[in-house]
Amino acid sequence: MTERSSNLSHIDELGNARMVNVGSKSVTDRSAVARCELRMLQSTLDLIRSGGFDKGDVLGVARVAGIMAGKRTSELIPLCHPLNIDQITIDFEDLSDGVGIAVTTTVRTSGKTGVEMEALTSASLTALTIYDMCKSVDRAISIEGLRLLRKSGGKSGDYVSG
Repeated sequence: MTERSSNLSHIDELGNARMVNVGSKSVTDRSAVARCELRMLQSTLDLIRSGGFDKGDVLGVARVAGIMAGKRTSELIPLCHPLNIDQITIDFEDLSDGVGIAVTTTVRTSGKTGVEMEALTSASLTALTIYDMCKSVDRAISIEGLRLLRKSGGKSGDYVSG
């Protein structure tokens, strides 16, 4: 294989996947916030709000699933480091421009690497759990716009989406 130059941290000079060595990095307070949106029928949203699903509290179950997913990100994404997570919070809000729910996750740690992947994983699994619990009445639910809103800490500094 020919040599490659790459700015991708998980690719070595030969193009092979690698886990980044964070051993020499400083421990800093780090946080990341991710968001996605679910769009659904008004009747589905009404059922969620009223607690009308036989499977139970949709948002409560989804919140727990999202927290579990954030804590287990390194088991799901091959090159992520296992982290000691200090806190994961998951908030829900109604979409202002349509029928649906926004999921916003915040993950915090004191460590040598960031928690962006944990926040994104948490948001996506929260949304997937909502879909799973509601698919019996609305298979057309869409999950849209998964993105990192902001992150802080570490050598690369802060990031805020535009």
